[in-house]
Amino acid sequence: MDTVARTAAGTAQPRTPRPRADALRNRERIVTAAREMFVEFGPDVPLDEVARRAGVGNATLYRNFPDRAALTHEVVLAVTSRTTDRAEEAANDEGDPFIALSRFVHAAADERIGALCPMLSGGFDKDHPELLAERRRLEEAVEGLVGRAMSAGRLRTDIAVGDVLVALSQLTRPLPGIACMNIDRFTHRHIQLFLDGLEAPARSRLTGTAATLEDLRRRT
Repeated sequence: MDTVARTAAGTAQPRTPRPRADALRNRERIVTAAREMFVEFGPDVPLDEVARRAGVGNATLYRNFPDRAALTHEVVLAVTSRTTDRAEEAANDEGDPFIALSRFVHAAADERIGALCPMLSGGFDKDHPELLAERRRLEEAVEGLVGRAMSAGRLRTDIAVGDVLVALSQLTRPLPGIACMNIDRFTHRHIQLFLDGLEAPARSRLTGTAATLEDLRRRT
């Protein structure tokens, strides 16, 4: 295989080899297993247990992710990216803007977006450029959903994007180690109750002021 690339000037440059398909699959399996176990047991779950669930050896895990911080970074990035994809799909597929918002909120629950919260504590680098870019993409997608639903008169006007994101985080945040192992079966019921409260016309008066993205950023 030719591992040397030629520049326009004819100078030979080493070409970075592409990861093999099986290596990419192993990496994806590790991230998926870590996401599941962080949800079930919290972000301090032993990494050898993550490797076991992924069906790979410890050496394979550490070859991809040299420490817990690297694996946590990848899990947060993957969950945020997948959640943004769900928001964009809902916006593109649904004609009713409130149905689009509702579809996204339920999809975000399936992605376990609330599971990110315990991972963002301690020395986690929340300001990593990759994460900041993905967070901005998510915020813009959700802002679009909220703005269209509100402009169409389908969403109450005394809330803001921050209210949606905070409620979504709280309603989908796992409780590791609790005795109620089947508590997840209530998640979509409670989310639907939340969505019913968002729909216009408003049936109540909210206390305080709407939570904006700027409010959330000041708290992180």
